[in-house]
Amino acid sequence: MQTSDFSYTLPDTLIAQYPAASRTGSRLLVLDQAKLLNRYFSDFPRFLRKNDLLVFNDTRVMAARLFGRKESGGKVEILLERLLSGNRALAQIRASKSPGPGSRIAVKGIWLTVEGRERGMFVLSIQGLEFTALMEEHGHIPLPPYICRDDESFDESRYQTVYAAREGSVAAPTAGLHFDAALLSRLRQLGIDTARVTLHVGAGTFQPVRVENLSDHVMHAEWLQVSEEVCGKIARTRSRGGRVVAVGTTSVRSLESAAASGTLAPYEGDTQLFITPGYEFKVVDALLTNFHLPESTLLMLVCAFAGYDRVMAAYRHAVAQRYRFFSYGDAMFLTGKSRA
Repeated sequence: MQTSDFSYTLPDTLIAQYPAASRTGSRLLVLDQAKLLNRYFSDFPRFLRKNDLLVFNDTRVMAARLFGRKESGGKVEILLERLLSGNRALAQIRASKSPGPGSRIAVKGIWLTVEGRERGMFVLSIQGLEFTALMEEHGHIPLPPYICRDDESFDESRYQTVYAAREGSVAAPTAGLHFDAALLSRLRQLGIDTARVTLHVGAGTFQPVRVENLSDHVMHAEWLQVSEEVCGKIARTRSRGGRVVAVGTTSVRSLESAAASGTLAPYEGDTQLFITPGYEFKVVDALLTNFHLPESTLLMLVCAFAGYDRVMAAYRHAVAQRYRFFSYGDAMFLTGKSRA
């Protein structure tokens, strides 16, 4: 398949610029066998079974966007992609001219030094302070590029899952944004078990695929951890006939990366797993996800999971029914091609 096979027409008016009034107030499109069901997210528990296991990504979004000036006075926008240590980080930098090694950038009077380049990004260092403290004091929530507004105070909570625990992402695992404390409590009362993995989402998740042949695409690297406890929960779920339900594509990539050898096992480290149609899923039986950008690696993953024709037809339906798209948009619930 080619990148252009994953294109679809989306009016700009359907790109959600703000979250729904309440987390569970979003709409939910259910792809149930050959049927499409229009529901609300508060209905989601109805589509789960008692022995199912929900797997969440507990990453926390960093206030990773910083604004500063070069020594020459030019404006700079920094996106801290990954913390290498307390005082060193990988970052993307937007400026009229890229800063060279040894140059400095001031953020509210605090100087950052450009050490060089690594993995296609800038290596920054800071003296007398840690980057976590700098973000806490002067950082902004890094809203996705298709949200055409500045971040606002409510984004600090709404562009964050209620169960976020481990800081390290520059983008939210957006399928999880629909859950609130009351819904999680309701799921527990229904006997639905849960597990948590961690995958720190990088800005590469928003990068378009710039090649037509999918085999030529180089996937960005993201750090993840799947614990022995999670592997045990999945084994017990299988033994009692339950399904592994991934909350978001990041949970899918975490679990499938941990099973890359053919058997699920604890894993910690980077992944560059690129899932496209033809991939054989080893762990995940059902998927809750938001709607994704045309020609994106995330849409390719969803098509691989539930079937290209089914998913692209569901997207056309969602556009016709005026669902809200992308990070602050509505959700889909899908089962895999060979799973009931």
